[in-house]
Amino acid sequence: MISENQIRYKRIFDFLLSLLLIPFAIIPMLIFVIIATIDTGQNGIFIQDRVGQHARVFKIFKIRTLKIGKHSLGHLDKHATVFGKFLRKYKLDELPQLFNVLFGDMSFVGPRPDVVGFADELEGEDRIILKIKPGVTGPATIKYKDEEALLALQDDPEKYNRTIIWKDKVEINKKYVQNWSFYLDLKCILKSIVNK
Repeated sequence: MISENQIRYKRIFDFLLSLLLIPFAIIPMLIFVIIATIDTGQNGIFIQDRVGQHARVFKIFKIRTLKIGKHSLGHLDKHATVFGKFLRKYKLDELPQLFNVLFGDMSFVGPRPDVVGFADELEGEDRIILKIKPGVTGPATIKYKDEEALLALQDDPEKYNRTIIWKDKVEINKKYVQNWSFYLDLKCILKSIVNK
């Protein structure tokens, strides 16, 4: 099980790495935000409430990729603009999360932060997932990197997400917290980069 000291070391690593990466990412990020603003006809920065460490709600930052309108789970890619699809394919829409990491809301590696109604409702041993900060990537994120395509194949994407994918993610994330190591974090970061 990850200890309080390990959580502190993890935070120091996250802070220093985000501080190192932001100067290199800021110009591309600004360009992407301007294009996304023109492309979607909305603010190029998408901000949404997500559940974080200890079930605290925080604001996650992304580059907007979807057109105006109601979007259903499993069909998000259909609602994305051409530029949005490019950003989503290479996960470039998540670049602003470097600031979430810098501010301490997120870690580079951890359980992916969900909207209210998932992690905040965990019970018993499952709540150990909330001991750490949610991540930009993680073992469950890597396994379900094609989650949208998988959900698009289902008759009821919402039900499949809650009853199959979410339950599996909980188990994967519990194992991550229980067996945390710095090596595991580095492995997840490298896998995420290679699997783009």
